[in-house]
Amino acid sequence: MTTISPQRIAQIEARRDELAALMASGELAGDRFVQVSKEYAEVEPVAAAAAEVRRLRAELDTLSQMAEGDDADGELKAMAREEIETIREGLPAAERALALALLPRDAADERAAMLEIRAGVGGDEAALFAGDLLRMYQRYAENRGWRVELISASPAELGGYKEAIVSVEGKGVFARLKFESGAHRVQRVPATESGGRIHTSAATVAVLPEAEEVDLQIDDKDLRIDIYRSSGPGGQGVNTTDSAVRITHLPTGTVVIQQDERSQIKNRAKAMKVLRTRLYEAERERLASERAGARQSMVGSGDRSERIRTYNFPQGRVTDHRINLTLHRLPEILMGDMDELIGALIAEDEAERLASLDG
Repeated sequence: MTTISPQRIAQIEARRDELAALMASGELAGDRFVQVSKEYAEVEPVAAAAAEVRRLRAELDTLSQMAEGDDADGELKAMAREEIETIREGLPAAERALALALLPRDAADERAAMLEIRAGVGGDEAALFAGDLLRMYQRYAENRGWRVELISASPAELGGYKEAIVSVEGKGVFARLKFESGAHRVQRVPATESGGRIHTSAATVAVLPEAEEVDLQIDDKDLRIDIYRSSGPGGQGVNTTDSAVRITHLPTGTVVIQQDERSQIKNRAKAMKVLRTRLYEAERERLASERAGARQSMVGSGDRSERIRTYNFPQGRVTDHRINLTLHRLPEILMGDMDELIGALIAEDEAERLASLDG
């Protein structure tokens, strides 16, 4: 792992102190104060990690001199050697924490996320599985105190969903959910299967960081908005008004349809939210491709055609194929207990990015 130099540590701590002095000076106001405060909030935890590494290194030097010097008596030297071993055990973890803190952050990590879940191959069973995934993510969000809003849903005849889109809001949502994008496969005996044969079906998940209005400006002249009568299940009165909205972004050809609400205004607002998020993600992908070329991380590219995980009901296991992790905790995971799985994906991503610093 890359060793952070003393000079770099000094620079980090000096910048933290400089920002703190600026905020305490009373000379900042308005946007400049907000800007400096934001930078301080980003630098302070990095500086704290740097200070811990500096402290441990200094203690190690002092104790090493004591253990090897001629002045100290035997008992002090023995105590020094014991403390040296303790510090040598703890220093690598502190240095790794600092290296992680210095890694470039995904600017979208703290954002809300939009999950798009679609039934794939497998007919009715795929739709039921899409419903299982939707409930799994809803429970996981509830466990973490996040807020979930159903944006749109297309229920299947025998249960589950052909497609469902939800918005998830809370602290660090995208950072924890972004590795869920891809094809999810299920292996189980359907309730309608009299012969007890295991069927395989699939659903796809796309996790997109939600865009804010300040992220990109959408010109009204670039939009074609069509209003029409809602169709499909939706309760009494859903088909009596022209409330469904279809928005087409002409420059990209992106189309969003929203008809779940009885209010045309609400449908339009939800459709614009989905459109803005999809355009923002397309721009993120374009910029990332320009910066990083074709590099793909060990946790996958996020391509929805890429099979990332298998849920095997007869064996009660979940296997994530990107990191070769198998957990025999299928019921708990489907109930939203996903921290071990998601934590392993995040750890693998961090390890791969740290390794890239050494390359």
